[in-house]
Amino acid sequence: MIPEAVPDVAARDSEAAPTASRGSGQRVTRQRRAVSAALDDLDDFVSTQELHRVLLDRGASVSLPTAYRILQSMADDGLVDVLRNADNEAVYRRCAVEHHHHHLLCTECGTAVEIEAPAVEQWAGRVAAEHGFTDAAHTVEIQGVCPECTARRAAS
Repeated sequence: MIPEAVPDVAARDSEAAPTASRGSGQRVTRQRRAVSAALDDLDDFVSTQELHRVLLDRGASVSLPTAYRILQSMADDGLVDVLRNADNEAVYRRCAVEHHHHHLLCTECGTAVEIEAPAVEQWAGRVAAEHGFTDAAHTVEIQGVCPECTARRAAS
């Protein structure tokens, strides 16, 4: 990929679209587009630091604090999935589906499988209602060892 060159502030500002396509109305800046493009090219979950290295390797000038802010706003807008890895560090990946879903996460290799869980949705709604909560949200991550890592363990 050829890095973008932004000759001056006026050119950079003219590149910004007024708002993101969905979500909180974030401006679509050159930095946000660079983060989004990098996520599109990655299959696995990535930490902010790892994504920042990818951006630097591509010649994109996005500071680490800006990368953190962009990823958080993308997560808030539902554009990326966020999980916690074994070190309790937030890791991000472009959502493969655009509706609410959950994950099975391998604790050894990091493989994540997106799953639908209607029973969890019903349970969460019922528990919230029983306690008088409205507008309740939830996140479910099921952690374990994937079939490939289980086979690798058995072979060792």
